[in-house]
Amino acid sequence: QVQLVESGGGLVQAGGSLRLSCATSGRTFSNVGMGWFRQVPGKEREFVAAITWSGGSTYYADSVKGRFTISRDYAKRTVFLQMNSLKPEDTAVYYCAADSRTFYSGKAYYEAAFGSWGQGTQVTVSS
Repeated sequence: QVQLVESGGGLVQAGGSLRLSCATSGRTFSNVGMGWFRQVPGKEREFVAAITWSGGSTYYADSVKGRFTISRDYAKRTVFLQMNSLKPEDTAVYYCAADSRTFYSGKAYYEAAFGSWGQGTQVTVSS
């Protein structure tokens, strides 16, 4: 298991930026892909972005492509989500997650594939 702690959420005006961080501990960080998901009350949790274990590939939901950037720092065992040009519809609780599959380099990133989750951080974008 990987322990995950998110930070960096908050209130921002539309058009603004936030940078989420996810600090990890426990299981080897460098062997697994990492992802960000988000959830609005009353709706299912949705995929936002993922980065492979090597950091060589990144994947994004269409709704955030071109505005959000996922990255990882192996020395700090931390994954980041830089969010620019934020919109009110980006308002949600954002969750960091660690893939259960080690050394996976495919393109299939879905909720069930992630076995470890953080507690979530609230992002609110005002119009």
